[in-house]
Amino acid sequence: QVQLVESGGGLVQAGGSPRFFCAASVRSFSSYAMGWFRQAPGKEREFVVGMSWSGGSTYYADSVKGRFTISRDNAKNTVYLQMNSLKPEDTAVYYCAATISRYNDYARWVHGMDYWGKGTLVTVSA
Repeated sequence: QVQLVESGGGLVQAGGSPRFFCAASVRSFSSYAMGWFRQAPGKEREFVVGMSWSGGSTYYADSVKGRFTISRDNAKNTVYLQMNSLKPEDTAVYYCAATISRYNDYARWVHGMDYWGKGTLVTVSA
């Protein structure tokens, strides 16, 4: 059983820099590639960023590249999403996701995540 719990959402002003956390209750956290997705109001869920099991490889959506940074601490079973220069269009529910993989399989990170958190909402005010 894999449980992912996100935290860090809330109301943020445009230009703000919140940090999201995702705590994973799972054996062998270091066997999982991790990622963040988001779903804006009235839109489909979209990929934001993925990271390999070791943290050595990342893959970002163009919309967040240069503004968001993913990281992980395998000793703490936690993955982070540092968000900078937030824009109102970043308003969404942000989901943490995981899949067992020790390959840099970007397609799988985008389309093949197996486990999902319940999400945390960030609202960016102009």
